[in-house]
Amino acid sequence: MSLFDQLSKQVLNSLSGTGGQNSDSLVNGVLKMLLDKEGQSGGLSALAQSFQEKGLGDLVSSWIGTGENLPISAAQISQGFGQEQLKQFAESAGLPTESASSKLAEILPMIVDKLTPDGKIPESGLLAQGLNFLKASL
Repeated sequence: MSLFDQLSKQVLNSLSGTGGQNSDSLVNGVLKMLLDKEGQSGGLSALAQSFQEKGLGDLVSSWIGTGENLPISAAQISQGFGQEQLKQFAESAGLPTESASSKLAEILPMIVDKLTPDGKIPESGLLAQGLNFLKASL
């Protein structure tokens, strides 16, 4: 089973019991955040940089690294992304805006962890290919 098959399966399994929420749309919403408008990655590096600038770099570093993933709260997700990006995620995931940060806090650490199995952010082209593959398989 490929890394991206595992990622998809783990995310979908973790979201079972979310009150009927379509978990595919949640994963797609995250993938849209991690790909730019041309379908290229850069979002993962930008995410790490943004969270670092907002004092949350230790959290993202734990997800990227090979050790234990530190948890993140909904409030920290809001701080890291800002309201506009949360609103865009909510719309793409079919969620109420109020739920977006909670759902991201639940799945983002796992997604970033699985996209960085070697403890570092993959080269842009490789990550984009993987994200596009995962998006196509949903």
